[in-house]
Amino acid sequence: MIVRLAREQDFAGLLGLAAEVEHWFGPMVGDPGFRGAVGKHIGRSTALVAVSSGSDVLGGLLFGAKAPTYHVHWLVVSEKERGKGVGRALMADATRRFVRGPGHIEVVTFGADHPGAVVSGARVFYEGLGFAPAEAADPGPEGGSRQVYRRAVT
Repeated sequence: MIVRLAREQDFAGLLGLAAEVEHWFGPMVGDPGFRGAVGKHIGRSTALVAVSSGSDVLGGLLFGAKAPTYHVHWLVVSEKERGKGVGRALMADATRRFVRGPGHIEVVTFGADHPGAVVSGARVFYEGLGFAPAEAADPGPEGGSRQVYRRAVT
């Protein structure tokens, strides 16, 4: 697996990942706002992909690289690759590439009562990376609860 900056030719692979998680987040693949955000992040070099040796997109990350509060806008790993270190590798690369402390990294993920909180493993994943639950966030597009997770960087 290689983690690198996303390129225009990775756009379709990122949309494929989005299709795998639409049941948790609502429609994304056909949403012009989401498609535009992916394109902007690729153009600004703030999108990362994890690719296999065969160049399949295994995971993707859209990152807000503006100090002192950095944002994980979107992080997804292919269902068949979850639990294999893809998400951890994407976060490590983003942190190395974009983050200059002091400050903190924030991500909005499922609230504790959201069905996706356990099934996706997102909360456990972020806690394993040193993030701590913070304030509640606005509900997701499907109406489910969301929570901010935050990690300090020095």
